[in-house]
Amino acid sequence: MPLIKISVTLKPTLLDAQGRAVHGALKNLGYNNVEKVRIGRYIELNLEDGPDIDGQVREICDKLLANPVIEDYRYEVVK
Repeated sequence: MPLIKISVTLKPTLLDAQGRAVHGALKNLGYNNVEKVRIGRYIELNLEDGPDIDGQVREICDKLLANPVIEDYRYEVVK
């Protein structure tokens, strides 16, 4: 049963308010070498092995896990 590791992040052109807040907090803690922070989500799925796992994962991400208007996603299939 393959493990699917999915990362969902805001598109690079969009302002990441959470990332900016964390970046500011890191600066306040003295981590001045941090240049940029982006916040996202990490999701793991187990799917039954089948002929079109990639197609299923893309469909799941497009329909439920990510908002394709404002978010990008990438995934890895670990067999």
